[in-house]
Amino acid sequence: MNRIKTDLLIIGAGSGGLSVAAGAAQMGADVVLLEGHKMGGDCLNYGCVPSKALIATGKAAYGQRHSEQFGVANAAGDVDYAAAKDHVADVIAQIAPVDSQERFEGFGINVIREFGRFISKDEVQAGDTIIKARRIVIATGSSPLVPPIPGLDKTPYETNETLFELREKPDHLLIIGGGPIGMEMAQAHIRMGCQVTVIEGRKALAKDDPETAAIVLQSLKNEGVEIAEDAEAAEISGDVGAIEVKAKDGRVFKGSHLLVAVGRKTNTAKLDLDKAGIEPTKNGIKVDASLRTTNRKVYAIGDVAGGMQFTHVAGYHAGVVIRSLMFAIPSKAKTAHIPWATYTDPELSQVGLTEAQAKDEHGDKVEVVRFHYNHNDRAIAERKTKGFIKVMVVKGRPVGVSIVGYQAGELINLWALALANNMKMSQIAGMVAPYPTIGEVNKRAAGAYFSPRLFESDLVKTVVRLVQRFIL
Repeated sequence: MNRIKTDLLIIGAGSGGLSVAAGAAQMGADVVLLEGHKMGGDCLNYGCVPSKALIATGKAAYGQRHSEQFGVANAAGDVDYAAAKDHVADVIAQIAPVDSQERFEGFGINVIREFGRFISKDEVQAGDTIIKARRIVIATGSSPLVPPIPGLDKTPYETNETLFELREKPDHLLIIGGGPIGMEMAQAHIRMGCQVTVIEGRKALAKDDPETAAIVLQSLKNEGVEIAEDAEAAEISGDVGAIEVKAKDGRVFKGSHLLVAVGRKTNTAKLDLDKAGIEPTKNGIKVDASLRTTNRKVYAIGDVAGGMQFTHVAGYHAGVVIRSLMFAIPSKAKTAHIPWATYTDPELSQVGLTEAQAKDEHGDKVEVVRFHYNHNDRAIAERKTKGFIKVMVVKGRPVGVSIVGYQAGELINLWALALANNMKMSQIAGMVAPYPTIGEVNKRAAGAYFSPRLFESDLVKTVVRLVQRFIL
């Protein structure tokens, strides 16, 4: 058995683990990184990257079929499904070197391609190597949750870990789960020429503001996606080409292929957490505000920390623990400024409180201001006028922003900055945006907050009349 000692051991080479490893090594720490599967983790290989690549294929096909509005003849927009998957693989391959073992070994990191399990409070075994570390970061991420639906174990199905390797275009894709992954894949596949049915046990896109989510859901329905809500799957049967999902209310859905997209489960089963005195939770690992576990030598970041499951959250967590690990500076993770986006068309994004949450928390102190895309000149030129932004404001400061529309995932960046830095609406209004841009939507939303104060105020009008009367 090989034994080594290190300053910092990181378990998991996904986005969070890689960020900690690179930062710590370049600051002079001795770092060991364990990865038993693929470098880059879920995001690169099965999640964010391949899904957005496939969405781009669907977008290109849809654009060909709907170009007449720009004076360009519509085309068939036929999709070669296998070639589309080649496109996905090529995108992954172009990004992979950034997450590669070779790159991180170039930072001086000892990369061990084995799964790790705790054997004591400060020791982890990986293959035939035992690593004793001063500090340990668990960044093992999450995997697709496969629910215990009767018959599912006997029926062929896809998850996000297998879908992007599928070469045969589904005639009719059944998707169990109406969350962001389910809806993104539903739209991508309907645009690639498949029939699509989404089967959701409760409400689709339930975590988002219902007013903004409704616009996305209606857009998908307009494109031909069947969305069945309150349809909890009770039994699944069949084989590729003839799969059947029966709901508890008696509805029956038939299709050729099945995608299970009901959520995620954290990857803790192989870690032997009890041997390190680390307390698990229902959703991952118990951590405090500084992301430290019940073992003071061990931190947990990203999905496995049991909170918001986004790649950018894992990256944010990496920055939080780096300050603690490298400089012993107290650092706490927060969530109020964390944005998220769903990359449907139109896109859906959120940061901070939704309207309902803001009213629950702040009552009648909340002002909700809106601006619609159909008043944005660039959106009109691009034929992208569907959608709006609404900003929840308390005492002149935004506390939450919901956006549905073209480039909503880009527009939310400004508001994430504003919430992270406790900025005022006056600072957003003071920004000068180039004309004509979609980004003007943000500035105009801030303007909508001040307009009634300026143009509907009797006091302002009185002051202006007095100034005009006596000015030279």
